[in-house]
Order: sequence, then structure tokens, then C-alpha cells
Amino acid sequence: MEKRRDVFQAIADPTRREIINLLAIKSMNLNAIAENFESSRPTISQHVKLLQECGLLEIKKHGRERHCQVQLIKLNEVAMWVNKYKAYWNKKLDALEDFLNETNK
Repeated sequence: MEKRRDVFQAIADPTRREIINLLAIKSMNLNAIAENFESSRPTISQHVKLLQECGLLEIKKHGRERHCQVQLIKLNEVAMWVNKYKAYWNKKLDALEDFLNETNK
């Protein structure tokens, strides 16, 4: 049975978020990514693999090297989900503000 991977799972881990941040600046090979962490290279490889499975990064071969590039468009899924709840809570907080203003008159 194949595990379902999604962008929310990918960004749940701080190491994967930092990998995304690094790759947002420039594409890197796996060794260059791993140099930024105290974790082992195989651990970083697993993080990169999950990010790739979730569609947040793409690996392209350049000669013998494989370079990782971030695919930030997938983060739109997260932004849309957050915005849905942001609008809900803004409406609730505006109503609370109106209520407090009325009771303090």
C-alpha cells in the first residue's frame, strides 16, 4: 500500500521547511543541501525524497550531478487552506470588536 504524501506533511517538519528555504534562494545538489544541517546525508536524502514526492521540489540531472529545485506553486494549496480560516477568524474577531465597542459605550 502506497503512502499518501501531501504538501501539509512536507511542511510539517522544520528540516524540510529549511530545505525549502535554501532551495528558494538557489538550486543545489544533495551534498550542498546536507552541508547546511547536522543531520546525516541519508537523513537529508529522505527529507528531499519526501519533498519530491509531495511536488515541492524537482530533481534535474546536470551531467553526473542531480540538482534540486524548489516548486513553490504547490504551496498555493496551503495558502488557500490558511486563507479560508483567516477570513473566518477575521470575521469572528471583527464581531467581537464590535461587541466590545458597544459594551464599553
